[in-house]
Amino acid sequence: MRGWDGELPPPTVRTLPEMRQVLADPSCTCDEPLYFMYRDLAKSDADRHWLHTHCLRYDMTVIPPRDLCGEWVKTKGHYHPDNPAGTGYPEIYEVLDGKAHFLLQSHTLDDVVMIPAEAGDLVIMPPGYGHITINPSKDRTLVMVNIVSTAFESEYMEYESLHGAAYFEFTSGDLRKNQNYPAVPPVRHVRPKSGRSDTNLARGPLYGMIGNEKALAFLNLPEEYAEFFREFLKD
Repeated sequence: MRGWDGELPPPTVRTLPEMRQVLADPSCTCDEPLYFMYRDLAKSDADRHWLHTHCLRYDMTVIPPRDLCGEWVKTKGHYHPDNPAGTGYPEIYEVLDGKAHFLLQSHTLDDVVMIPAEAGDLVIMPPGYGHITINPSKDRTLVMVNIVSTAFESEYMEYESLHGAAYFEFTSGDLRKNQNYPAVPPVRHVRPKSGRSDTNLARGPLYGMIGNEKALAFLNLPEEYAEFFREFLKD
């Protein structure tokens, strides 16, 4: 796998029947898997022990190019619950190969943000935001990794009940509002503030952060990093 030289366990496979409820066209068909999720990865026992000790997990998601009846292939979408201090758990991603469109939406639905990312970019999902990832490519597989707290389970119910994210992204380039939602604002477009940009709020590679407690403390203690998250979402 490009960008990863460690072993990979059997993946969890997301198929179209599991995704039908969140598609722009629920009648769409696709016989091929939509994406693959590899959980709890590490290149050494020492790295895995460090991650587990700090209640963290390193994952990989692989999204081949798919045209789902005119909609780009995407992940299902989920929110994160609050931590014991009452602040939502965040998450951090890195694109290893391909391109990604991270579509974020606040739980209060007063902010919708699109962050385009390429290989080497790091993108943070701030507290209080749900998110999906889109592979906007006709011929290139998206490979991305993430580190997330193991203190919670992702919450899919709202994306399922509203039949997807607030917007659908189509292969034509159109972003169309999901009519199952109440009024939502237009999509804001934000550059990733990672080591590739002028404002380096996050520096990769992501795997290199393993062992650096200070660099990843925000994943379990987000209440101490409010300004960091505000800066990340600025236009």
